Amino acid sequence: MFSHVMVGSNDIERSRQFYDAVLGVLGAGEPLRNQASTGHTRLFYRHDGETFCVSEPINGEPATFANGGTIGFKCNSPEQVRQFHDAAIAHGGTSIEDPPGLREGKLGAMHLAYVRDPDGNKLCALHRPK
Repeated sequence: MFSHVMVGSNDIERSRQFYDAVLGVLGAGEPLRNQASTGHTRLFYRHDGETFCVSEPINGEPATFANGGTIGFKCNSPEQVRQFHDAAIAHGGTSIEDPPGLREGKLGAMHLAYVRDPDGNKLCALHRPK
């Protein structure tokens, strides 16, 4: 359904350090760094046919996060959820909502961790037991 997801950053190098660590937990390698004709820098992380991008805003205005928006990342195990969370915290992210762990609900059991990146974008690490 999606071709890519992109978030804005006010400090592209800080974001690179954060996302190198967090997405590295999921198996993503170094991002493709692109300098657009407008002069802004974009980072493209590719893994398993998916693309996650971080960009300086094209319009020159400060990057802001989406209130009510969350970007979810699929994890392979409860341990990977914890590793995602811990890497985020170690690289300038903020733990939010309940502590990482198992949640029971109408959608079934799942392991979740919620963090905000250094620019305030809300991220979720999620593993659904089979």
